[in-house]
Formats: sequence, structure tokens, C-alpha cells
Amino acid sequence: MAHANPLPIGADAPVPTPPRDPVARLNLAMAELKAQAVLPLLQQAAEALRAEQHKEAATLTLKALELDERNALAWHLLAICREKSGDFEDAMACYKAAVELNPDDCDIANDIGRLAYQMNRHELAEQFFRIVLAKKPEFVDGYNNLACALRGQMRYDEALGVLKSALNAHPDHAMLWNTLGTVLNEQGEIEQAAIFYAEALRLDPGLAKARYNLANVRLALGDAHGALEDCALALEPTALESERATIQFAQATMFLAAGELELGWRTYAARLDPGYSEVLFHAIDRPGWTAGADLRGRTLVLIGEQGLGDEVLFANVVPDVIEALGPEGVLWLAVEPRLVELFQRSFPTARVTAHATYTIGLRSVRAVHALQDVPPVDLWAPLACVLEQYRKDVAAFPDRRAFLHPDPQRIAHWRAVLDAEAPGRRIGLVWKSLKINAARSRFFSPFDAWAPVLRTPGATLVNLQYGECGSELARAYEQTGVRIWTPPGIDLKDDLEDVAALCCALDLVIGPPNATTNLAAASGAPTWFISTPGAWPMLGTDHYPWYPSARVFLPASFNRWEPVMAEIAQALAQG
Repeated sequence: MAHANPLPIGADAPVPTPPRDPVARLNLAMAELKAQAVLPLLQQAAEALRAEQHKEAATLTLKALELDERNALAWHLLAICREKSGDFEDAMACYKAAVELNPDDCDIANDIGRLAYQMNRHELAEQFFRIVLAKKPEFVDGYNNLACALRGQMRYDEALGVLKSALNAHPDHAMLWNTLGTVLNEQGEIEQAAIFYAEALRLDPGLAKARYNLANVRLALGDAHGALEDCALALEPTALESERATIQFAQATMFLAAGELELGWRTYAARLDPGYSEVLFHAIDRPGWTAGADLRGRTLVLIGEQGLGDEVLFANVVPDVIEALGPEGVLWLAVEPRLVELFQRSFPTARVTAHATYTIGLRSVRAVHALQDVPPVDLWAPLACVLEQYRKDVAAFPDRRAFLHPDPQRIAHWRAVLDAEAPGRRIGLVWKSLKINAARSRFFSPFDAWAPVLRTPGATLVNLQYGECGSELARAYEQTGVRIWTPPGIDLKDDLEDVAALCCALDLVIGPPNATTNLAAASGAPTWFISTPGAWPMLGTDHYPWYPSARVFLPASFNRWEPVMAEIAQALAQG
């Protein structure tokens, strides 16, 4: 489950080669220009770039290229224009044209590496960062950039080697200490990472990235209030719109984790800031909902957002919205296609349809095609937005065991199957998310840590894990002698209403907060979450207010799974 986490702590981008100011860049290269007729156009383009007039700058640069198509600086400026406009593929092509014309320019090579990193093409980034360092070994930030590219490929030992070598020569370089912290952080060594972030801040108290990273570490360790202090300090020196939006979104989750819900939901709007690198744009031309709007008798569209599990989590508020609309109002609910059937059954007075998401460049755009043929819509909002009005504090969460309702006939079907095939107590297990990477894996216990739970006497363990998990099932049997039974005739990834029905037929569901456990809890199935300190959906409590009947198990410290798995095993033994 995404749980709308802030960008991973280790997501610091490689630093650019100064100077990035296009006017200063132009002045450095003027002496190299052979076609003087091009110079005025490039000067105007550079000034337009400085004024953030990207389209005008691109037009001027294209005119310069018509006069001199082999002008490396013109291609470089056009690449910057394209990048700032969000057209990363075209920007990359322009950067490559520039470096082919001027292969000795380290600035261009570094920019290619930086953009490749931003596009998650880490191997290409590594290639160009190595080119930069071969030609300019004194460029300290180059070692930082190379380490970022290696970290992005999860080649942690190599990244650590690059950083330690650079730090031996440059122990006072704050960014190197910060990146060293991010490498350790992705490996789950967050206490050690915090030490390196602190060293980076000792050397450069104004280094916003290190302050932001330290804030996220403090949140992961359960210190939401300390995280907020560091997050506020990180915002002070941060000028870039994209970085400010990222920090503000992280700040929102910290407010929520601290139990400051009203402020948290208001700040959560940072996820919709166009400057936020992970922003989801919505292709809907209707008025936006605002807190306090009178909904009675109106037509409202709510669009699911974040991960699939989050769509389930946020649906906790849908009954309140339906009540506010009244019998004359109309709710359109656009959700992930796999949720449509279950949500329509659960909210029969709503009109449930699927949203569709498209990638344009590196941006995501969500549309609701069914709205093209419906009467006028009064208001629309991403689903989480309405929480600002209806969930201002924990007391506003209703004591509602279930707000999703799977097909009763399918629940009965699965009870019959379980009675025939699964003797004893039937316990459903799920242990990972398909949306996993190094940064997120720290929030999921390793499968081998489940051994004490697998040995629960008198129980049939039922596999609820979607995706490829055959090797884990085989390893469980080899190490514990326990077979985890996989129910027949169900697609655990796509048949979500049937998954919810199966969960309701079980005696218990155990797992981390992902799509399956959220479906189980929202459907009223007995559910035990294995969460982490600082998890914002707990909203400053020791439980999940979204699901009053669910139980939460937390490790005493981050990434220390053995004690909490032993605690779960003991709780199972006690019945």
C-alpha cells in the first residue's frame, strides 16, 4: 500500500555542475561561438529562461539552430528549455546532440547524468557521471552524483566505496555525508543514517536536503513532533518549488502522525501542487470542491488517489459524503478498476466507475471517461480532500466495523471451501507489496522473520499474497515444515471483491498495511496490521482509527522485526 508516503528519504537527486544560470553559462561559452549571428538569439533565450519563460526561450533557441545547427550551446539551452517544460525525452535528445558536438564539455555530460537519474535511468546516469569524473576528477560533487546512481541500482557497497573514498579526501563536504546517510537509510540502518545527516548539518546547517532526511528518520523512529521541527527548518532555505512541495507533503504526513489532523489534511494539499514531482494531474474541467461547501442536492465527483490500499482507506469517509448530499444529491465515485464492483455493492446509491491514468512524459494524468456522457457535475475532488471537513480529529471517525460489503454468497462459498480444505483456525497471511523498492522494503518484515507465526499450532495458514510468491512458500515449508495453503480458483491480485469475501470467511488476516489487509479491515474481517513506528495512518494513536476492530502490532524500534513477530506468535497461541 502506498499510504501516500513522502518521497523516499534516499531520493536526493545528483547535484548539478555550477553554474546552472543559463546567462552565466552563455557568458562562459561566448568565446567558443563561431557564428556571431547566433549570439543575440542565444542571449535573448538565456534571459527568457532566467525569467522562467520556457516556450519563448525554446523558440529563440530553435531560431538560432536554424542558423547554426551544429551549435552545441544552442542544443544545451534547448535541452534546458525542454527539461523545464517537463518534456524529458526531448530534453535528453537535445542534451545528447549537445554532447556529440562538444564531447569535452563536462557540464553537458553531468546534465545528461542528472536528467537520466531523474528519469530512473540509473545505468545511463552512472555512465555519464563516470565520464565527468574521468575528465574532471577534482569535481567533488561528481562522486556524490555517481554514488546516487549506484544507490539507485541498489549497488550499495559500491556507492559506499565511492563516498568513503571521496570523504577521505574531502571530509568537510556536507553533501557527501548526506548521501552516505541515504545509502545506509535505504538499507534500513536509519539510526546510523541519522548520525551522518547530523554530520552534514554540522558542516552546513543550511543544507535543506540533510534536514529533510533527518526529519523523515525521526518520523520513522516514531518522533513525529521532532520530525516537524526539522521539516520546518528544511523549508526555510529551500527556494525550488519542487523541493518545497516535496517537503510540505512530508510535513503533512508528520502532522497526521502527530495527531494534528486538521492541519495535516490542509497541508496534504501539497500533493496537488504542480511543482511536486509526483503530482497527479486530473483531466476534469469542473469546479473544485472546497471545505465547507454545501453538498445537499448537488452532484459531486470523488476520484480515488494514491495506491489501491489508500483508495480503500480513504473510502472510510464516503458514507458521510453520501449523507451530506442527501436523497436528491448524486455521488460519482471514480476508483481503481478492480475496485468498481466491490465499491458499487458497498455504496449502492453512488454511481461507481473506473478512473484511468495515463503517463505523459514523466507526469501522470487521471481521467474519468464516464463523465463525458453525464449531466453537469457541480463539484469534484480527489478522494482524500474531503477528509479535511469530515475527519478533523480522531473523534470524528465513526465506530463502524465495516464500510465495504463483499458479496454474501461469495463469503458463504469460501466458508464452505475452507470447511472442506482448511481444518482448525484459518489464518490468512500477506507479507509484502508489489510496489516494492529498496526505500519501501524497510517497512516490510523479511519473509524469514515470519517463522514463529508459521509454526502456530492448530491452524491452517492461508496464502493471501498476490504476485509471485512461490519461492517464499517453498522456503517456508523447507524451513518450518509448514505448508501455506493457496485457495483455488481466485486471482489474489485482480479479483478484489472475491479477495474481500475470502478475508471475511477467514478467522483472521495478518500482514502489513497493503491492499489486501486494508480490504480485509474495511470489510470487517478480523485483521492484525504489522505496522511501523511513525506510520501516519495511525493518526497519533496506537491503532488505526479507520478500522476500529483492527489490531496493530509495532516493532519496538525501526527494522527490528524478530520481537514483534514473536509477539504475534504469542498472541496467536493465546487464541
